[in-house]
Amino acid sequence: MSAPKKLFIKTYGCQMNVYDSERMAEALGGEGYVETKSADDADMILLNTCHIREKAAEKVYSELGRFKGLKAEKPDLKIGVAGCVAQAEGEEIMRRQPLVDLVVGPQSYHRLPEMEAKTRAGQKVLDTDFPEEDKFEKLKNRPKAKRGPTAFLTVQEGCDKFCAFCVVPYTRGAEVSRPADRILREAQDLVERGVREITLLGQNVNAYHGAGPNGDLTLAQLIWELDKIDGLERIRFTTSHPNDMQDDLIEAHGTCAKLMPYLHLPVQAGSDKILKRMNRSHTAESYIRLIERIRAARPDILISGDFIVGFPEETEEDFQATMDLVEEVKYGTAYSFKYSTRPGTPAAERPQVDPAAADDRLQRLQALLTRQQREVQDSMVGREVGVLFEKTGRLPGQMVGKSDYLHAVHVADCNRDAGELARVRIVSSGANSLAGELIG
Repeated sequence: MSAPKKLFIKTYGCQMNVYDSERMAEALGGEGYVETKSADDADMILLNTCHIREKAAEKVYSELGRFKGLKAEKPDLKIGVAGCVAQAEGEEIMRRQPLVDLVVGPQSYHRLPEMEAKTRAGQKVLDTDFPEEDKFEKLKNRPKAKRGPTAFLTVQEGCDKFCAFCVVPYTRGAEVSRPADRILREAQDLVERGVREITLLGQNVNAYHGAGPNGDLTLAQLIWELDKIDGLERIRFTTSHPNDMQDDLIEAHGTCAKLMPYLHLPVQAGSDKILKRMNRSHTAESYIRLIERIRAARPDILISGDFIVGFPEETEEDFQATMDLVEEVKYGTAYSFKYSTRPGTPAAERPQVDPAAADDRLQRLQALLTRQQREVQDSMVGREVGVLFEKTGRLPGQMVGKSDYLHAVHVADCNRDAGELARVRIVSSGANSLAGELIG
């Protein structure tokens, strides 16, 4: 029997890319590949890229440049670029970096086995189509290994919102929701392989409208179907759009015990003028009223958000409106970025904010968000929470897991295994994690 071929995947960006990388590994697992942690050992290298960050394409080209020596030493090594940069750049990647053997967009990775075979025959392969067939169904019979206690599960892809700063509609395509029965089968399979917590993924996950037996299901209805799966203990979802936060989903946060009290709901800015320029279709006031309704349904819910500062034409007054919104909402955690242009998006053509002013605003916003995060974490001390243990800690006898609120929690003298749920009393709060002790 020949030795297995080794596959190295480097994943950039969002959780959906993490999910996609897992499926790519499964697709190539059927062709005799096993994953390796080192590019030096690999027979194939895949970079699963993200186009959200500034100069994302240039960073990919820089990474590819590091493989020149390895390719010279191992002429049979195959190198591929996948994901959103692959979709955006296409054939340009091969032109600029001839060492690349294949380029595959995020809608075509189920074709990787055929692409890999062509590269072994000496061909260069490019596939950035938006095929009609369901890529998830094409992979359903691939070999599947035992899993850790948590997993991502894509239920919806693409975006129809066309925010002025975002490339997702161009790289991931229009909004498409997977049929509910296929999601439920995959979730059941994950649970049978050891998963206790599933995070449902989508660019606009709460816009989910997948086909069910009696018509399309909303995300809340899908969650209630998942709630019936024995052995599945926790359900989360990300990322949501304020305009798609329907009444039944708000209600589910208050009534579905498996739906965790954590919600990532990006607002991006607190100025109505800037929100309109962003094409966000909601106002600061409507967002705040929405948060109030969600907290009325689930008072202890932890709210997370995204913010962009220095968006074209943002004034100091506009920025102060964002700071005011943050003060009112009080976030448990948040992600904040300085605006950077994305070629082909409407905002890229507009007058840009002075970089020094944008840097200063970002520092002030992050200081406020960090203070709020610490206040929320500190408020957990003395409380009892559920913790799903995921791995051993750095110290002997220590286990690390996630609380209901997605806080990292480490517990000393812990006689529990990965995959176990336990009640934990929080005893102290650190910079980015909590310490707890088992109850009973």
